This record gives sequence, C-alpha cells and structure tokens, in this order.
Amino acid sequence: MNRILFDKSEIVDGVATLSDARAAHILDVLHGEPGQKLKTGELDGPIGEGEIVSIEGRRVAVRLVHDRESLKPWVDLILAPPRPRALKRLLPQLASLGVGRIVLVGAKKVEKDFWGATLLKPEIHRPLFIEGLMQAGVSIMPELVIRRNFRTFMRDEMDTMFASSRRRLVAHPYGAAPDALRSHPQTDGRTLLAIGPEGGWLDGEVSLFESYSFARFSLGGRILRTDTALVAALALAGACNS
Repeated sequence: MNRILFDKSEIVDGVATLSDARAAHILDVLHGEPGQKLKTGELDGPIGEGEIVSIEGRRVAVRLVHDRESLKPWVDLILAPPRPRALKRLLPQLASLGVGRIVLVGAKKVEKDFWGATLLKPEIHRPLFIEGLMQAGVSIMPELVIRRNFRTFMRDEMDTMFASSRRRLVAHPYGAAPDALRSHPQTDGRTLLAIGPEGGWLDGEVSLFESYSFARFSLGGRILRTDTALVAALALAGACNS
C-alpha cells in the first residue's frame, strides 16, 4: 500500500480507527507507532497525510489531514470481458493505471456464462479497485458498468456516456500500426479505449466503432490475451498522451 485509503463513513472528527488489513499493514510492514506519519486519502475525495495517534493491540487510530486533490482518471474503457479469473487480475491494474469508467459489453465472442460471474457484484470488485488505488497512491474510484447488448449500448448510450471523450481508439489485431496512436493525440477530455475479446472484435463490430469516430489501431501481428493487450494499450495511449 503506497497510500492508505478510508471511506468517508470511517472518519469521525478527523480520526479513523481500523483493525483490518490496513491496520496489519501499518503494524507489520510499516512498523507503525504513535506519532508516525502516513500517506492517506479519502475514497473519491482528497488525499493528504495521517498521523498515528494510538495503537491498542491490533487497532490503530489515525488522525487525517486531507488537503490535496488526487490525480483524476484520464481514460475510459469499453471492454469485451475476458474470463472472470483474468478480469479479477486486471481490475486492480486498471484502477492503478488511471481508468475512470469501465463498460463491460456483450460482444459476439464473449462467453455467455460470464454474465453470471460473482465478480460483477460491487461487494466483490470494489475491494479490487481499492487495492489498485492504494498501490498507485490515488483515491478516485473507477466505475464498472454492465451492458450485455453491445449494439444497443452503442446506439443508445455510448455518445451520451462518453460525451467528453475527444480521442476514441478501438484496438484490433488487424488494424492500423501502433503509430496510429500518435496520429490521434489527446486534446481535451478523456481518452476512450475499446478492447475486444481475444482474437479481436468482429469486422461488423469494428465498423460500428468507426461510425462513432473511433480510430483503429493495432499492437502488432501477434494475437494477445486480453489482459496483456489491455495493459500494453493503456501504456501506449498514456505515453502518446504525455
């Protein structure tokens, strides 16, 4: 944990008391003691510094001063979800990398039984997002949206949901070269990145994206797993945005 995060409901008169994995990290990894300073933050709120005011057994009380804005997300995703095990590995990384909204869409190649995954429940994926935020030292929670009907989502919601996006990119193994990212630099608003299932989107799906001003790009001739392709695409898009 590079920054310990607290829900607003945990903070009473500027002090949060904890006895969970965060307390264990403070005691066992940081070797916390009263008076020690910690990097802290409020989920979906400001960040700053905390000071340990007391330790009683495995309970730690921290006084918080949060007076700075966290880095904000810079990219959103439209994602044809991989298998639940792969997505579980991905979610903390997406939070760490600065993803703001993730729309899981039912592309043709998405396995139908995915939609029954327990990972889609907020009580399951929320801790994974928090894990990634604490690693990155930021506090703004990603949002996970489920849209099983891909074409209905594109037709009825995509432009409204991502009205501020000015750079729209769709990854496809048979698309343009990676340099296509550089030819579509970010100007304002967030980047919107669409990543398909392993093997890529169907041609009709790519054409639909292009009709909504998405530029096609490729990571090369190799067919990559979704988790590999997604992290690589985010890294490239972020580098081209800097």
